[in-house]
Amino acid sequence: MRLELLGSVRAWCDEAEVRLGPPKQRAVVGVLASRVNEIVGVEEIVDAVWGTAVPQTAANGVHTYVAGLRRALEPGRGRRASGGVLTSAGGGYALCIDPDQVDVAVFERHHAEARRLHGQGRPHEALSVFDTALGLWRGDAYANVPGPFAEMERTRLTELRLTAVEEWAADMLAVGRHAEAVPVLSHLVAREPLRERLRWFLMLSLYHSGRRAHALGVYRETRSLLREELGLEPGSELQSLHAQILAGNHDLDARATDGPAWHEDCRTIALAEAVPAAPAHEPAVRPAQLPYSARGFVGRAEELAELNSLTAQSGRGPEMRPTLVVVEGAPGVGKSTLVLCAAHQLGDRFPDGQLYVDLQGAASRQKALSAMDALAQLLRSLGVPKSDLPDDLAGRTSLYRSMVHGKRVLVVLDDAENAEQVRPLIPGGPACVLVTSRRVQRGLVVRDGAYRIVLKSLSSDESVQLITYLIGAGRVEGHGEAAALLAEMCGHLPLALRIAAESLAEHPRLTLTDMAQQHAAEEGRLDRLAVEDDVAASLRAAFDVAYDVLSADGARLFRLLGLYHGGVFTAAAAAALMGCDLPRAEQALGALTDSHLLEEAGDDMFRFHNLLGIYAAECAEREPAHLRTAALARLLDAGQFASDLTRTSVAISPQSVLIGRSGCRRTPYREIGETPTRT
Repeated sequence: MRLELLGSVRAWCDEAEVRLGPPKQRAVVGVLASRVNEIVGVEEIVDAVWGTAVPQTAANGVHTYVAGLRRALEPGRGRRASGGVLTSAGGGYALCIDPDQVDVAVFERHHAEARRLHGQGRPHEALSVFDTALGLWRGDAYANVPGPFAEMERTRLTELRLTAVEEWAADMLAVGRHAEAVPVLSHLVAREPLRERLRWFLMLSLYHSGRRAHALGVYRETRSLLREELGLEPGSELQSLHAQILAGNHDLDARATDGPAWHEDCRTIALAEAVPAAPAHEPAVRPAQLPYSARGFVGRAEELAELNSLTAQSGRGPEMRPTLVVVEGAPGVGKSTLVLCAAHQLGDRFPDGQLYVDLQGAASRQKALSAMDALAQLLRSLGVPKSDLPDDLAGRTSLYRSMVHGKRVLVVLDDAENAEQVRPLIPGGPACVLVTSRRVQRGLVVRDGAYRIVLKSLSSDESVQLITYLIGAGRVEGHGEAAALLAEMCGHLPLALRIAAESLAEHPRLTLTDMAQQHAAEEGRLDRLAVEDDVAASLRAAFDVAYDVLSADGARLFRLLGLYHGGVFTAAAAAALMGCDLPRAEQALGALTDSHLLEEAGDDMFRFHNLLGIYAAECAEREPAHLRTAALARLLDAGQFASDLTRTSVAISPQSVLIGRSGCRRTPYREIGETPTRT
């Protein structure tokens, strides 16, 4: 048997992995493994696993977890037989195994031996032992294990690991393996940006690898970071090394292998993963990949101010977290335009470059870009040759984050489909990531701390302002009412407004009044709001993409709601149309609102954006006629139609009750094949 704590807590019996159970059960085995062959009292285990938030059932919980561990670690033990691996005595439990079966003990033993060899001036032998010790690490110690004990051990072991790596680096320099040390030290500096000793070793390794300019660049970056984050200058040791590199001092080797006498009061950040000996890549150019921003951007002052405020926080505070902002909204509302406009305005805040990836989350008839492929694009942009790209997602993510960590870069991820697609593309440090999506991205908010900006349609004044900019003030002067009416027909969506304005620009004799009259009829309006041979400039195409990825229930409800012409509707009305219970209808409504195909109009009240309502009516034609008839009959039977109209204060005529929307025209009751008495 062996236990692994230097990463995710795992256990192995021969070559088969043992399932250790839920997180707190793994926390219990972690506590016992830290003191093998010693009795650990139940109260100690409770304090180690729960800390101050101790439930009344904690002691019973410990007994339950120990029983579960016994079943896992000793599967052949009889139910009443005493344990051989996990024993109980003196009001506690003991894990009875050889200490060398626990990787922490093995690491500490190898580390002590490597230090002994190092102190005896035997660097080649010390390096071999250091490699064995550091090779035991698979990530953060006690990864994903809760409790104060796990947190303390994580901190202690991480510091021990960093010390071992620094001693390893000293021996690498002592034997002249400078170039081999550079990739590992570069990776560590990215993970530990404020640990000056690592930067000292990196500068020296770069200098003696013939990369003097890069060594001086590390010092400049260090000085800028320390001044900005801590208000301090680099320590005297770094300053001295910087001066000697500037002077081209070739005697640095002989007296610098152990590094300076460091003060250990600088801040330490835990490593996120094992140190890979990855190739060092430095960007060939400063990336500047932002697409151009469309002319005629109007309005959005509040959203731009919010983006400005949020991006100013990038990399601030002791933890140097990146800023993550998600801009959501309906198709055609101008999400990408807003983000690109803001990105161009804020570009000076990110001197290390701007990266852009179209994730194609809503690309018509195309599969969304995977995180693997997106990382390949980003790494190639940062100068990594295709042949050096790691073959796995974890490897690409690690290399990408290492290359941009500590750099002020702006990353724009356009048209995201889901959180899993985005998470590997979020770097650490002072970066800023702006994401656009047609869907609500709650996962990025809950787990990743993203800020959300929900984009709505333009106001009437902003819509007229956009039309005026695109066709000229002369054509709008004296036709303000017609311009406002056209804006209303376009639903105040920037994409629709631009399409209409382009049609006006193409036909100089066409007046705003003429254009508004052309768009007055709902039938054919979406046909007119499209540019021939350009799917990206078609409102219906944008709606198609959002509709095509709906679940079966969501798509069916969307079609059935296209029959409904009541302005606003409730979950009860949706349930009647679908012929299902209320929870299922509410779930389908949630899918539509999450896709921004429906708007919430109040408590349990929903409505379509007017152009989406027209599109829904078109989709309703895909529903077989007999199913449309049955859905409307259920709506009348449930009494929802009249009550919902009452909520919107719409007058209805008893001679022709408006209950449907078919082919974008109003449908009298008699056309659905029911008898008037049902009215």
